[in-house]
Formats: sequence, structure tokens, C-alpha cells
Amino acid sequence: MFRTSASELAASTAFLTRLPAAWLGVDPHRRPDFRVAARTFPLVGLLVGIVGAIVALIASGLSLPPIAAAILSLAATITLTGALHEDGLADTADGFGGGATATRKLEIMRDSRIGTFGGIALILSLLLRASLIATLLPYGAMPLAMALIAAEIVSRAAMVQLWTALPPARFEGLASETGRPSSETRWTAIAIAVIAALIAGSLGTGFFDAVLALIVAGFASYAFQLACAQQIAGQTGDTLGAAQQIALVTFLMAIVASA
Repeated sequence: MFRTSASELAASTAFLTRLPAAWLGVDPHRRPDFRVAARTFPLVGLLVGIVGAIVALIASGLSLPPIAAAILSLAATITLTGALHEDGLADTADGFGGGATATRKLEIMRDSRIGTFGGIALILSLLLRASLIATLLPYGAMPLAMALIAAEIVSRAAMVQLWTALPPARFEGLASETGRPSSETRWTAIAIAVIAALIAGSLGTGFFDAVLALIVAGFASYAFQLACAQQIAGQTGDTLGAAQQIALVTFLMAIVASA
């Protein structure tokens, strides 16, 4: 059981970060099967959150302004993930904003070039995240670290939820080829995220702040799920990345608003 879980986590880490697959003992030429392994996505969020928190706290300890520390934290997490989710957000915004039909939206999302809607979505997302992290820094090391870690964990569970809830909008692409998570996998990922967020809240800004943030991120994720169903009648790898970004930002917004 432990060996299986470790291999699932290694596959998820290789999939969601830029860490070399060989370092993780994963065959880079083999497609992962995420029907079960996706339950470990929140644990990858734990790693990303720790990295972001460490960089923010080191930068703050060097007497850099909060906004500079926040930007460096973002740079570290984006480097670790290879901007995978930011790319998904931009492509989704371009598709949903620029296409008149579901087919056209999917064609735009497949285009690697960034458009106006995608650029605006990226700018707003990064500005929001930087300002929220900068606002949390004066609260101290523990509240900041716990908020960032919880947000990254919860946002990865949001990906699994969307992936499970909606069928593939197209039957090619990474999200379709790697296997759709089972219902049990989804609930396991959500349970990990909820427990982790409540523990982090108790250690950081507060238990009830974490409860509120979970509710807000949950509603935002569900609203985006409805938008995906209406816009393209399903999900793609890009929308999974967008779901992560939306859950991350809304979770942090709720934490800051209630702290």
C-alpha cells in the first residue's frame, strides 16, 4: 500500500511540476494513469506551498518590501510548476472569451499564442496573488506559511473535482489520455484538502477563517465547473489549470478578508 501511494505521488509530482521524472523514479516515456493517482494531487500542492512560503519568508527576512517578497514567492512556485496552471488559465480565458461556439472555443484554447483575454486573466491573477501574499506577510511566518500551503493543497483538489465531474470536451490531449479520476479518487483528494486546510487554519490565521476560505473556494470552483459545462460541455487540461488558479486565488482572498 505504501509503495503504491509513493509511486502515485511520484507520478503526480512529475506531472504537476518541473522536477525531472528520473529524480522521482518515474518513466518519462510512460503515460501516467490518474484514475487513482490523482488523489495525491493535494500532496503536490503541499510541496509547492512549502517552497512558496520559504522563499517569501527568506525574502522578508532580508528586509525586502512585502510586495517584492511576494513576487519572489510567486516566481519560485511558477518555476517549480513550469507555469502549467497559469498557461491553462490564459488558454481558458482566451477560449471562453473569444469563441462563439464550443468548437471554436476549443480551437482557440489549443492555440499556443496568448490573446487579450488570456493576458488580462494572467495579469489580474498574478497581481491578486502578489498583493494577497504581501498582505499576509505582516501577520507572521506561521499564518503566511499555513495560508499558502492550504491554498496550494485545496487548489489541487479543485482540479480533481472538475476532472471527475465533467467528461472530456475533446478525446485527445493529456487530460483525456491519462485517465479520468474515479469518484473515490475525487473524494479522497477533497478529504485530504479539507483536513489539511482546517489543520493549517488552526495553526495559522484561525480555524473559522479556514472554514470560510474552503466555502468560498468551493463555490468559486463549482461556478467555474458550471461555466465549463455551458461553454465547452466538458473539461480539458487547460480548464483543470484554470480551476487550480481560481481556487487558489479565492481561497487566499477569503483568508485575507477574514483575518
